[in-house]
Amino acid sequence: MVGAGLDWSMGAKAPLLADWELALRVGRRVGGPGPRVPPAERVRINEELNELVHLAEDLVAGFTGLQPGRTPARAWVMGRGDWVRRNLLGLQRMLEPLAARIVRRRPERSALARAALGGQVGALLGYLARRVLGQFDAFAPPDDEGLLYFVGPNLIEVEQRFGVSPRDFRLWVAIHEVTHRVQFAAAPWLRTRLEELIDGYLAAVPLDAGALGEHLRRIVEEVLVERRDRSPLALLLTPEQRAVVERAQALMSVLEGHASYVMNEVAAGRVDDLPRLRRALAARRRTGGPERALQRAIGLDRKIRQYDVGERFVREVARRAGMGGVNLVWREQANLPSGDEVADPARWLARVGG
Repeated sequence: MVGAGLDWSMGAKAPLLADWELALRVGRRVGGPGPRVPPAERVRINEELNELVHLAEDLVAGFTGLQPGRTPARAWVMGRGDWVRRNLLGLQRMLEPLAARIVRRRPERSALARAALGGQVGALLGYLARRVLGQFDAFAPPDDEGLLYFVGPNLIEVEQRFGVSPRDFRLWVAIHEVTHRVQFAAAPWLRTRLEELIDGYLAAVPLDAGALGEHLRRIVEEVLVERRDRSPLALLLTPEQRAVVERAQALMSVLEGHASYVMNEVAAGRVDDLPRLRRALAARRRTGGPERALQRAIGLDRKIRQYDVGERFVREVARRAGMGGVNLVWREQANLPSGDEVADPARWLARVGG
């Protein structure tokens, strides 16, 4: 259990940007507890997932030819509130450059403004806390090297709802998260690239009234004149931000698609009734009504599509050039495919000499 007293002081300015304690409270309330996991059961699940993570490391290394990090992977089975707290800390670290810009312009932010942002962030993370099964935190502190997050209530919820084998399902999810860890171990520059994309996006956030006015004008123009099919959040992007987002989406498609491809190929023959597990996960992702509108508004529908688009890219590259060809992605940053190349694997292979 995490104590109530939290230390949000790791960033010099980010604590002034939002009410992070309020964000945590809202996130926990929106996320809810999920299926109850007694302490003894959580310990048992944690032990089992540590065993499965170590098995997954061997399987993923054998299939991809890529090695995991120097530190053995460890599983942390957490509640939804733990997941919200962990990601709030990571978000605070990422927002530090933007917070510094805002505080320089407006040294005193009102309690109302901080509460409004904290409430919004908390509500968003609370919703996501109900959906996430596992997570590799690419920006975790050095002391947490090798730590993989698993949201226990969500795993149990899927297992109970769809009647799947807990051990098979947990191994399947563990393979996915271990693959993400292997990606970053194989490409040490990958973390820096992600940081560059995040910093580039935040640097393009307009702070003055004139820029915000132009922002609104562009929204009206695109919605009422060009009528482009964009999500509400995409309409709030400046051209600079949009360029960064497009590069980030290509990268995330490859990361998620590669993990999904490895997850399914490695599990074949080792996980009973894999088609049923895939159907269960697909059914869980499908939503309707207000929740579907919410997913579109926050971009979660695009993340779901990233799995499919990226997996098609990796599968086609593997068909043409084997896993050696796929591994060219991780050789150097220049080899990362663009969005157009993700849609055209042959074009990417021709460029990198696969």
